[in-house]
Amino acid sequence: MTSGEGEANSTPLNEQDGGIDAPQLRYFVMALFFIFGGITSLNDVIIPKLKELFTLSFFQASLVQFCFFIAYAIVGIPGSRLVKRIGYMRGAVAGLVTMLVGCLLFIPASQSAAFPVFLFAYFILATGVVLVQIVANPLISLLGPARTTSSRLTFAQAFNSLGTTIFPYVGSILILGGLASVTAKDLSGAALDAYRTNETQAIVHGYLGLAVALAVVAGVVWMFRNKLKGEQHDHSSLADGLALLKRTRFGWGAACIFLYVGAEVAIGSFIVSYLKQPQVLNLTDLEAGKLIPLYWGGAMVGRFIGSGLLRVASPGKVLAFNAIGAILLILISANTSGNVAAYSLLAIGLMNSIMFPTIFSLACEKLGPRAADGSGIINVAIAGGAIVPAVYGALADKVGLAAALALPAICYAIIAAFGIYARRPAEGPVMEARA
Repeated sequence: MTSGEGEANSTPLNEQDGGIDAPQLRYFVMALFFIFGGITSLNDVIIPKLKELFTLSFFQASLVQFCFFIAYAIVGIPGSRLVKRIGYMRGAVAGLVTMLVGCLLFIPASQSAAFPVFLFAYFILATGVVLVQIVANPLISLLGPARTTSSRLTFAQAFNSLGTTIFPYVGSILILGGLASVTAKDLSGAALDAYRTNETQAIVHGYLGLAVALAVVAGVVWMFRNKLKGEQHDHSSLADGLALLKRTRFGWGAACIFLYVGAEVAIGSFIVSYLKQPQVLNLTDLEAGKLIPLYWGGAMVGRFIGSGLLRVASPGKVLAFNAIGAILLILISANTSGNVAAYSLLAIGLMNSIMFPTIFSLACEKLGPRAADGSGIINVAIAGGAIVPAVYGALADKVGLAAALALPAICYAIIAAFGIYARRPAEGPVMEARA
């Protein structure tokens, strides 16, 4: 999940006289990964809440993720242009402030008791997340040699997973724990509006707390806005980025990013609903919500392990192994019940762990200065998190949550094939920058 059309040159930012030194920059980037990871995972907690409040189908509930992840397709390229124009540090501030505005929009969303207003708030929040990611990933790529890019990105993604592990657990207690004994189905008219306004206050309070934290972080980053030295950007066009799709390795990799994010988000979005099923664990919203961290926590553990493993093992082979493992876990979960069905589904998070950074680095191998163009296309491909969950939700409405798992299984099968294809280093010379 990286920048759009431009990023710094390929020289590692290890020694910057008068600027931010490498350790400071690493801490800064890790903090950004933690923040946007945690905010993204909160959707998994809020979806069942909104589903109950607005009596939504699985497809309608998936619109939360659609409005969130479609921002990558809409904002990715313009956002990268903005960051290229104002620089990484100011770009980070712009993203953090936009996220803050998105958090504040939950106040009118709650007061209106209207689902579309919530969706708009999610889109604005996601716009800020996209801007922050445009800054974060290129910086990680530049903090060391190219041969260990997969390892560094995986380690950074582990901090992303730390956020996705902590935020859903706290969010479950604050948001799902307050569901009233009455349900939206029992109410209508003014009583229903009042119920929705009252029950969404937990969401508002949670995002107000995040808004305060984002304001503090944005203020700190603004203080260092002129400290990053040696930053350079090319001036390639959108057409330059799209031209890279003609390269089989990159085009396939971009498609795999679309499928991976879509599969991961689709499963995470409906974990609560899946675990609530009588044939699985028959849990309450709160009890099921507290298990979401196992899904994202598995990704965190796997990324810490993977950051070391990818230094000695073929990234393509590791990617194929994990994708096949995800397929096997889906087959187990869909064809069993009880604890086996539940925990095999949650264990897919462990298989997901190294997929994004590994696909990204394999797809962009030997792009050289053109990696900026490639990262813009990949950033747009993250919109898979909008499309695949919506299709999964529509399938679940027709055939059930378990049978609908065939969709993410197909996604992982294509990713496994890419890992096998990309198990060997890319051939040919490193691409040159556009004039």
